[in-house]
Amino acid sequence: MTSLVIFIGVVLVLAILYMIFRVSNLVSIAKGDVGNEKASSANKINAALFIVFMVGSLGWFFWYSIVHFDSYHLPIASEHGKVTDTLFWVTMGITVVAFVIISIIMFIFIYKYQYREGQKAKYFPDSHVLELAWTIIPAIVLAVLIFTGLRAWNDITSPASKEAEVIEMIGQQFAWSVRYPGVKDNILGKVNYKLIDNFGNEFGLDLTDKNSFDDFKSLELHLPVDKEILLKIRAKDVLHSVFLPHFRLKMDAVPGMPTQFKFKATKTTAQMRDELGNPDFNYEMACTEVCGKGHFSMKMAVVVEDQATYERWKASQEAWLKQNPDYLKKVPSALQEAAMIKAGMEKDPGSSVAELKE
Repeated sequence: MTSLVIFIGVVLVLAILYMIFRVSNLVSIAKGDVGNEKASSANKINAALFIVFMVGSLGWFFWYSIVHFDSYHLPIASEHGKVTDTLFWVTMGITVVAFVIISIIMFIFIYKYQYREGQKAKYFPDSHVLELAWTIIPAIVLAVLIFTGLRAWNDITSPASKEAEVIEMIGQQFAWSVRYPGVKDNILGKVNYKLIDNFGNEFGLDLTDKNSFDDFKSLELHLPVDKEILLKIRAKDVLHSVFLPHFRLKMDAVPGMPTQFKFKATKTTAQMRDELGNPDFNYEMACTEVCGKGHFSMKMAVVVEDQATYERWKASQEAWLKQNPDYLKKVPSALQEAAMIKAGMEKDPGSSVAELKE
């Protein structure tokens, strides 16, 4: 109720001010003052203040951008990040140059063509040369920027090499899960969204595919350094977004439409800590889509390590099937023994499948 009263009050005040403005205009017209105004001494002062504002604002803009550069520019930790940053700074350079030129012309024109008694505006209806110049030049610049960006985009979304490390990210309200292929086959098993349930199979693993037997889940994103990585991305409910700022990686996780991103990390966590002089630094992945009330919690620790350390970490992880043995019954009978062996569920070479299931 209070908000409504305040709103009505504001509307009434604005209406009264408008009526006062209209009445004053009508009075001026009745007195014959309209069209006979003379510029006051403040006219020159205001024109000069525009020049002061131009110099001060542009100076402050460049000063702040240079002095505080490190506070808004993160170090690069991926190969394609260098390309992305180059495209960004080229685009930024072009737009800043255009912005500065336009601003200077605009403020100088304000000063130069301020009101002076007896001065008349020149009739200048059009210029074909100017029209062509400010149409063709921006079109050429934009075309170069767009095609250069498309080439970079096509590169990072192109098929990965056979040696690439394939990792899958799954987003849901309000957490991320990572699925890795096991070390025994290094191939991600098939998934089917119809197999997703609330009892453990959050990935929708297809247990009729033998490649899924040793897949494992992680709540941290581990990445090998200097190796091509293909990040497959899915969403289970609403739109999410995978954002790894130091790798210049951002890709939406879209329900019903798997996406992917190819990149190569170039600096381990330890190397980045040394570079920044911060022993507590950690890479982080965040969701950059407002996906609900729990959006703030959708972040994940990222660890970049050398290949040997990465392989040891993978070998130490338990297969999803071993952590969820009840799903063994969904494996075809002919594949159950192989599934148990591949998932590391065997007790000893002499144990039977029935005993292991028990």
